Amino acid sequence: MGDDHGVSLQTLAELTGARLVGDGSRRIDRVAPLQHAGPGAISFLANSKYRRYLAETGASAVVVRPADADGLQLPALLSDNPYLCYARIARHLNPLPPVRPGVHPSAVVAPDAEIADDAEIGPQASIGGGARIGPRCLVGPGCVLGAGVVLGADCRLEARVTVYHGCRLGERVRVHGGVVIGADGFGFAAGDAGWEPVPQLGGVVIGNDVDIGANTTIDRGALEDTEVGDGVKIDNLVQIAHNVSIGEHTVIAGCTGVSGSTRIGRRCTIGGGVGIAGHLYIADDTVLTGMTMVTHDVREPGLYSSGVTISPAREWRRNAVRFHQLDDMARRLRALERWLRDRGEDSENGKT
Repeated sequence: MGDDHGVSLQTLAELTGARLVGDGSRRIDRVAPLQHAGPGAISFLANSKYRRYLAETGASAVVVRPADADGLQLPALLSDNPYLCYARIARHLNPLPPVRPGVHPSAVVAPDAEIADDAEIGPQASIGGGARIGPRCLVGPGCVLGAGVVLGADCRLEARVTVYHGCRLGERVRVHGGVVIGADGFGFAAGDAGWEPVPQLGGVVIGNDVDIGANTTIDRGALEDTEVGDGVKIDNLVQIAHNVSIGEHTVIAGCTGVSGSTRIGRRCTIGGGVGIAGHLYIADDTVLTGMTMVTHDVREPGLYSSGVTISPAREWRRNAVRFHQLDDMARRLRALERWLRDRGEDSENGKT
């Protein structure tokens, strides 16, 4: 972070590894979109549809690909990945609030909980017996950590996060408000008198550098642990059921639901509103577009979609009716094909 007058463009070039073109002494104190940027701001172009704004932007500097730099009048940082470069600059200019070591007087901490001297425990937080809170962790207001919970170094739990007993988080895990980690999985056995609960005896193990969005839920395993690998990024309002395994560096967008015991590979990209049935396997490097419904294994990496895209309501209604006619239409088509085939054979045999 620079002083009140920002940081030099040269410093940002060194920070990001981008190539500087133009005046490196120019001071930058904020980020902004091309069309709204003013003096002191740096902007970026990652999508060519916004290229028209380059000529008229009021930004002090821009981040662009080398191919987009022709004719540019502004100082620039050239990067093959402008969005990543922008992200690093934005983090540098807007760091998270520092951890303030200590336990708030209103927090309730079990006598045998272990809390690092430089960790922060916020107001109304509750820390259960045997819990271990690592160095420089933040446990925000109203968080509840059950017995035996482990937080690795530099974890940040925002307000009202709940981590049930025995769950373990690695290092540099950020968990946003309302998240619940380690609640019972949805396990019930049918009996003569109704549904009887199946004890959920596993836990949740979360790797390093994981981000979990607001109000997401990750259920504990039935017998073994639910696992979230290193570098996984999970959006808001995602449901991860018991015994799911998510491979390293997979990203999952909001409102997705993953049913129990499904294994998702590494580096997968899962769009918003995706539904994944239980006991499935999703290969490494798979991409599922938004609203896809997965009902069988995906054994080969690639881009997969399902569902019906938007159309005018009148057209959609006609197509919905036709969808219900498909089975009858298929039978009629097969009958027509048989009739044409038989007629062709009769012609070859000299019959009319």
